[in-house]
Amino acid sequence: MFGHARHAISAYQKVGVDAAVEVADPHRLILLLFSGAQAAIGNARAAMEDKRTAAKGEAISRAIDIIGNGLKVSLDLEQGGEIAERLDALYDYLVLRLLHANLDNDLPALEEVAALLEEIHGAWREISPNATPQKAALA
Repeated sequence: MFGHARHAISAYQKVGVDAAVEVADPHRLILLLFSGAQAAIGNARAAMEDKRTAAKGEAISRAIDIIGNGLKVSLDLEQGGEIAERLDALYDYLVLRLLHANLDNDLPALEEVAALLEEIHGAWREISPNATPQKAALA
């Protein structure tokens, strides 16, 4: 009985994410990528603490995919200059730390990646193209 409810909730959440992606501007898409990576790391943390190896691996793989094939690929290295180059290197570092966390069950490595992602995510939220300077200061 509850299995069907979980499946329905999962399907609903997927539709919600798919709908958000379809109508999102590029800035919002980056915010969604950060949120997805952070959620995956949170799932990996919980799985690691519960010693659920397969779930941990799946969650870390999802975070790696989002960072390597979402955030990193979205960088414009030609027009982004030094900031884009530094983010590119940082994303490579985050992927390496996630691989290490997976192989060695290293919870501090997961925490490090989560903290770095949150810092960048926070900066991205602050530079919303729709925010006025006063609204950005209040966010």
